[in-house]
This record gives sequence, C-alpha cells and structure tokens, in this order.
Amino acid sequence: MGSFEIQGGKRLSGEITPQGAKNEALQVINAVLLTGEKVIINNIPDIIDVNKLINLLETLGVKIEKIKKGSYSFQADSIDVDFLTTEEFKKKGGSLRGSIMIVGPLLSRFGKGYIPKPGGDKIGRRRVDTHFIGFEKLGAQFDFDSHTNFYKAHAKRLKGCYMLLDEASVTGTANIIMAASLAEGETTIYNAACEPYIQQLCKMLNSMGANITGIGSNMIKINGVDKLHGCEHTILPDMIEIGSFIGLAAMTQSEITIKNVSYDNLGVIPNTFRRLGIKLERRGDDIFIPSQKSYEIESFIDGSIMTIADAPWPGFTPDLLSIIIVVASQARGSVLIHQKMFESRLFFVDKLIDMGAQIILCDPHRATVIGLDRKTALKGITMTSPDIRAGVSLLIAALSANGKSTVLNIEQIDRGYENIEHRLRKLGADIKRNN
Repeated sequence: MGSFEIQGGKRLSGEITPQGAKNEALQVINAVLLTGEKVIINNIPDIIDVNKLINLLETLGVKIEKIKKGSYSFQADSIDVDFLTTEEFKKKGGSLRGSIMIVGPLLSRFGKGYIPKPGGDKIGRRRVDTHFIGFEKLGAQFDFDSHTNFYKAHAKRLKGCYMLLDEASVTGTANIIMAASLAEGETTIYNAACEPYIQQLCKMLNSMGANITGIGSNMIKINGVDKLHGCEHTILPDMIEIGSFIGLAAMTQSEITIKNVSYDNLGVIPNTFRRLGIKLERRGDDIFIPSQKSYEIESFIDGSIMTIADAPWPGFTPDLLSIIIVVASQARGSVLIHQKMFESRLFFVDKLIDMGAQIILCDPHRATVIGLDRKTALKGITMTSPDIRAGVSLLIAALSANGKSTVLNIEQIDRGYENIEHRLRKLGADIKRNN
C-alpha cells in the first residue's frame, strides 16, 4: 500500500491545469461500443479507474490505439460477446463502478449485456436499480444470478417508451440514453440527470448520428436510429479537480491560477466557494485565486447559519462536499454540511478532528464545521484515505498543516487524480510518494 509523505505549512504558487473529467470519461469511453467504426476521444485522464475501463474494453475485443498523451482511438468492430460470461470478465468488471455502463451499449447493439456486481468507493449504498428498470421499460428481460453475482439483460430489439426515473442517476441516465440510441422508436426520459457529463455524452452520440433532444434539461428525448458511426470527441476538464484546487489555494494561503477550466460548465461551484469567503476571479477561461490570510463564511439573509448541501445538477456536486468541509475548518464562522446522497461519505472527518479541526458529526449525513480562523493551525498526523474525494481532502489538509503528515492507501486517490504529487510539486508542495 503506497503513501504520501507531506511537509505542510508551505505557501504554493503558480499555474495548474485540470485533467480530463473522470466521470465523463467513464461514460463516453463506453459509448464506443455502440458502433463498429473508429471513435477518437481526446483529453482522457491517465487514472486507475479510466485505465481499468480501457483494459476491460480491450479484453472485450475493442481495438485501442494510443495516438498521443490523453488521446485514443477505439474501434469496436469485433466484440467477443461470449467473454461476458468468463471469470476474467467477472474479475475485471467487478473492480470498477463505471463498468456498469457497458450494459446499455451492448444490450442495444448485440441484444445482451452482462455485468458482475460493480465495485468502487465505499461511500454508502449505490444501487443499480435505475439502470435495469430503464432497460426493462425498453423491453429487455432482466435477471440477477445470486450465485455468480451477475446482472444480465437480454432483448432482441429494444423499443422506445416514456419513462419517469425514480432518481436522477447520472450513470443510470447515461446507460439508458446509450441503450435507447439504437432502440426502435422514440424514448422519453423524464427526471433525467442533466450534468455537463450527460450533455457531453449526448453531444458525442449526436455527432455519431444519434437523434437526441432536450440536452441540458431533465427531459431527454431519443429517437432511435439503426446505426451509429465514428466521431471525434474531447472530454471537458474535471470540475472536481478544479474545486479541489480552489480549496487547496484557500487552505494554503496560496496564489494559484487554474488554467482552461471551461468556466461555463462549472455551475454553482465557484459561487459555493465564494460563500465560504474565498476570493476567486474569472480571467477568460482561467480561475485566479489570490493569497488570502483569512476568509469568512457568509450567513443567510435572516442571520441563520450557512448550510451547504449536495443536490442533482444544477445543484452542488456531492463529490466536492469533503473539500468544502476541509476549507471551512480554517474559515471564520460556522457552516452546516448536509451530504444527502451517500451515508458513509462524512466518516472521514474523524481524521480532520485528530488534526485539530472543530467538527461535530451530527449524523451520517450532516456535519457542523466551526471555523478556526487560522488561530490554531491543523497539525500533521498519519491517516488513511477511505475514498477518492476524502483522500484528496485529507491531502489538502496535510498540505496546510504544521509538521509532517502521512496519507496511506493513496491508490484511492490515484483512481481519480492523475500524477497529483508531480503537479503539486510544480506549485511548490513538499510531497513525496512512498511505494
């Protein structure tokens, strides 16, 4: 198990460029299964979860060529559908949450899609019901084999329909859109997720010949076509990395410029950090964060304590709430953090408390952070990363803390952040990887 060794308390400076968006990559890479023609995807992040998916598609028979850093061509013209029943597929597919999104394209194009019970972060219950209920509405037959832990779906030809999703699941919406793109007739998905990642997937599919309207809304219409063709697509910068770097600048009192952020796709993220008192300035498509000695959390108009909660897009993403908690720990004032979607995602705060943060974990979904206003610095400790986002939050806390910190289980961080220690060192961070 690898670790990061960090000497904290150093101010950083310089420019940093976010990687391609992990969550978009996991969707659009699966979409290459919808056509036998060549698809080129640019700005693919070099991270564990994405590389696992690329390897999984390769074992399925997809021809993959690395064109240059971050750019790959994919051609799914000789898919081995029988590989879906093998032990090798069970092992590879079960280690990656994003593998669930191979089912929609395979089901629509080949009439069957299998997936072992998917893995991923240990952040609480993450059900897959939305995916398979959607497939059933399109006419597929669903079966779960409790002995092999395989989810299976079969259909001769999917048929379009109207469906109201019971939750605005991002991966569920993506999977159903991909399945419906080759279905017969029109599919309407109401209460669809509408994150920029979904918008990007829809734009990519339309460039492949799909007929999708309502992009960016919660009602998406897909008129099925007989065949899709190749295309070239570029992935957005990762909004979670961008939010992480804003938090990093605030915690370390650093002057940092985040380059090429696709600002118009960031939604409420910049203003949510501003509510914590963080100054940030848009400069073209960059974000400039000046060095701040202190920042003060806003109150609501009636004087009540600020509450920051996650919500489906265009609300605030749950992936950044752990960063918000860390940043609030050194602010002036208090804030209530309400994590609605995952019941285990706040359990990392015990490490922050050990570092000296004043946080009250009210229940599995809510935490009150009482800002220290930098009067007492966090202190370095040894801690373990429980998941991707909490891991980076602890890393940011360590970079701001007095003394040495060690972050264990950094493979979790590697799942979502590309060469993070090299990029942080370019800003002046004192961070070393131990394998």
